[in-house]
Amino acid sequence: MSTPSATPGTPAPAASLAGPEAAGAAGRASAAGPASAPGGGPADGGRWGALGPVGLVLAGGLSVQFGAALAVSLMPRAGALGVVTLRLVVAAVVLLLICRPRLRGHSRADWGTVVVFGVAMAGMNGLFYQAVDRIPLGPAVTLEVLGPLALSVFASRRAVNLVWAALALAGVFLLSGGGFDSLDPAGAAFALGAGVMWAAYIVFSARTGRRFPQADGLALAMAVGAVLFLPLGIAESGAELIDPVTLALGAGVALLSSVLPYTLELLALRRLPAPTFAILMSLEPAIAAAAGFLILDQALTATQSAAIALVIAASMGAVRTQMGRRRTKALPELP
Repeated sequence: MSTPSATPGTPAPAASLAGPEAAGAAGRASAAGPASAPGGGPADGGRWGALGPVGLVLAGGLSVQFGAALAVSLMPRAGALGVVTLRLVVAAVVLLLICRPRLRGHSRADWGTVVVFGVAMAGMNGLFYQAVDRIPLGPAVTLEVLGPLALSVFASRRAVNLVWAALALAGVFLLSGGGFDSLDPAGAAFALGAGVMWAAYIVFSARTGRRFPQADGLALAMAVGAVLFLPLGIAESGAELIDPVTLALGAGVALLSSVLPYTLELLALRRLPAPTFAILMSLEPAIAAAAGFLILDQALTATQSAAIALVIAASMGAVRTQMGRRRTKALPELP
């Protein structure tokens, strides 16, 4: 999702690739305002900072994808919609308690923005979890990342981005076996839909970051998403949602997929340049594939591995192209 630029709450389009499957790594950072701006001192990260900023980003990515793998293992008990509900509700409660967002003093436009942000967040989570209920985690994240990639390519408007788009399409063709014969068509469609919602999430995370201080907008949007999904989760899972084991596992999903990576990535962004952060986050499909293999025993074929590598390369290329364009614009004109 969108990586913040040097100005708090104003993300760069290309960095929209930088985001985990659901919580919005850099999107969360843009909503967090000044705390997410790169350039903080070494002491900013406290004892977590001892991992180094790159280690923090990778730890955040691992947390997100292993949280997603835990969510898949919870689905037979609570269903996909139930898992999404538990994740959003627990994450919303934690963020509201931590951020304590101010409710007064906001305009109707402010509230409209945060509501749409919450709808995008809920849609992204719901569609993605429907996808991983049907197809392996690695391919699901690979298809989902096409949404941010497309947003980055369209925002850049440079011919070289056609190369990255072609690489991504080649990866999708390999992943689909030429017609999604190797993947469940509904699962692939849900993953692509999650990518569309991810792109919407990027846009509205930026707008929310400009209208709300710190992570207030994120906490409020998470609450909106939780309220929207609660009836769906109750309809699918009923009393299972309040089963102690289900609640505990759902809380684990929320902490691994939202709260912990949010904290780690904010610490990393204080010391790590945004382009580097974006490129590291482009590795998410590979991390997801590793989590799927280690936890869910979801082995990939050589063709699927090559497809994921192509999409990762396209993501990294698009990020570097966009960042190079921004640096060129920043250069002073010669007399």
